[in-house]
Amino acid sequence: MSMSAKTSSSHDEEDLGTAIAEINVTPLVDVMLVLLIIFMVTAPLLKAAVPVELPETRAKAMSEEQGQITITLRRDGAVFYEEDLLAPGELADRLAAVPKGADGKPPLVTLRADKALDYGHVMEVMGELNRAGFTSISLVTDVSGG
Repeated sequence: MSMSAKTSSSHDEEDLGTAIAEINVTPLVDVMLVLLIIFMVTAPLLKAAVPVELPETRAKAMSEEQGQITITLRRDGAVFYEEDLLAPGELADRLAAVPKGADGKPPLVTLRADKALDYGHVMEVMGELNRAGFTSISLVTDVSGG
C-alpha cells in the first residue's frame, strides 16, 4: 500500500503551461507614490515663476487660498499678471477681466515685489488694485531665520 504524495516538483511541472492571472501592483504603487512626492515638492516652486529678490521679514507664512491671483513686480519695473508680462497700462484691463468669487467678492491678490524696487512703484500698483475693487492684498516676503 503505497500512497503516492504529490511533490512540489510534480506540481510545478503541471502549472508550467498556465498563465498567472494575478497582477503584482506593488511596483505600480511604489512608482505612483514617488511621482506624488515629486509633484508635491515641485508644485510650490512653479508658483514663483518670475524671479524676484523678496524682502525678508520675521512674519509667519500664510496659507495659499484657492483662486488667488499673483501680481509680480520685477526690479526693472516690469509688471507680471501670474506669469504674463504686461505692457504699461494693461494691468487695469486684466484686473477688470478677473471674475468675482461665489460670494461676489474679488479673489485675494498676492503682490510680489523685488526689494530693490522703488516704493512709489509698488504703491502705484496697489492703487490700481484698489481702484479695480481688489481690497484683499497680501504682500509676499521671504521669511528670515531670526
